[in-house]
Amino acid sequence: MSRAHTALRRAGLGTALAAAALLTAAGVASAHVTVHPDSYAKGATDGVLSFRVPDESDTTSTTKVQLFLPTDHPLLGVLVSPHDGWTATVTDTKLKTPVRTDDGTITDAVSEITWTGGKVAPGHYEDFDVAFGQLPDDTAELTFKTLQTYADGKVVRWIEEAAKGDEEPENPAPVLKLTSATASGTATKSSAATPATTKASASDSTARGLGAAGLVVGVLGLAAGAFAVVRSRAAK
Repeated sequence: MSRAHTALRRAGLGTALAAAALLTAAGVASAHVTVHPDSYAKGATDGVLSFRVPDESDTTSTTKVQLFLPTDHPLLGVLVSPHDGWTATVTDTKLKTPVRTDDGTITDAVSEITWTGGKVAPGHYEDFDVAFGQLPDDTAELTFKTLQTYADGKVVRWIEEAAKGDEEPENPAPVLKLTSATASGTATKSSAATPATTKASASDSTARGLGAAGLVVGVLGLAAGAFAVVRSRAAK
């Protein structure tokens, strides 16, 4: 086998592996359970959080979703949006530390929402919407641990939290960042903040997909250039 032929095979193999790695990374990132938008102003009121649940199985549907809301920094005034084909069961918990508001003292809050009765088909996703009356203003982020149950009984536990500076864990829990209203210039009233934030979140998801595709195209282009150089040398 000629050196030129060997170089071409190596270039082609390297390109294929690089492209596969990029596409796999993009697929894994998009398969996580996520919350949208991924950030809100601290103390924001009257907003909606959408929890996106993708089905990663090739053959089995998702039949149950359990969402756990934090009670150390509770969401107040939680309401669940009706979802076709699904039944939502809401669990309240007595708060260890009551929350004082302008309307009085809150002693209990929603700690769990479980959706059953519906199906997320393989290769599809569902958005489960949760409205809130007010977000906490005493923390920088909220973690929503989630359990995803498949029809075959398999349970995927989206509960892992990454320490600062660590890589993203294999099954990360959805995290909502809470930003300072004064620092970001964002109004605490979600009616002003939500549309732009939601649009940015959707654009971010699209940009990630396009970015991965662009990287693959770039790798293929470099490989094509290398192929041409090697071929021209072999022809001399």
